[in-house]
Amino acid sequence: MTINLVHKGLELTPAIRAYVEEKMETLQKFIEGIEQMDVEVGMSTHHHNKGEVFLCRVNVIVEGEVIRVEREEGDLYKAIDKVRDHLRETLAQAKKRREDKRQGAA
Repeated sequence: MTINLVHKGLELTPAIRAYVEEKMETLQKFIEGIEQMDVEVGMSTHHHNKGEVFLCRVNVIVEGEVIRVEREEGDLYKAIDKVRDHLRETLAQAKKRREDKRQGAA
């Protein structure tokens, strides 16, 4: 699995990079065949929000299917955690759909 990490509006520190990689690598156990993850972290540019708003956006490519999740939070690490949690549920559902499809085909 390849993890491509992009940052927007903030400095990408080694701690942020390690945190993102650690959290995204844990998703491999929920579904096989993850080819690539494109992760974008940064500051949101919504002018109507007060204070800092951090964004985490992830595109996961699994056997040609693209799964996209995006979350905004007041804390970057919380945004990353929420994306991971939502992806965990989405990948588990995708795995169940694949298994159901394979059982139906047999």
